[in-house]
Amino acid sequence: MRFSRWMVLWLGIVVVLVGVEIGVVTGYITPAGLISSFLTLIIGVVVISVFAFIGAVFLGMFVSHRILSGKDFTPFEQEMLRMRQEIRDLSGRLDAIAERLGVPSANRKKEP
Repeated sequence: MRFSRWMVLWLGIVVVLVGVEIGVVTGYITPAGLISSFLTLIIGVVVISVFAFIGAVFLGMFVSHRILSGKDFTPFEQEMLRMRQEIRDLSGRLDAIAERLGVPSANRKKEP
C-alpha cells in the first residue's frame, strides 16, 4: 500500500493527539498547566471557532453538492439557462426590428 502526503499528515496529527491524550491520562501533561494562562485559553477558543466555521462551510458545500448533483440541473444553472434563452429571444426581436427599419447588417453590433 502506498501512502500519500495527505495520509501521512493526517496520521501524524492523529498520533500527536493520541500522544497528548495518553500524556493527560498518565499524568505527564496536566491540563491545569495548559489552561493557566487566560490569553492561551482565549486564543485557543478563537482558533477552534474559526476552524469550526470553515469546516461547517465546506461541509455544507459538500453536502449540498452531493444532494443536488444527482438531479438534472441546480436551481442556479436553471436560472442561467432561462436567462440565456431570454437573451436569445430579445436578440431575435432586436434583429427583426432592425430588419423592419432597414438597418444594414454591417451597422449592427456583432456578438462576442
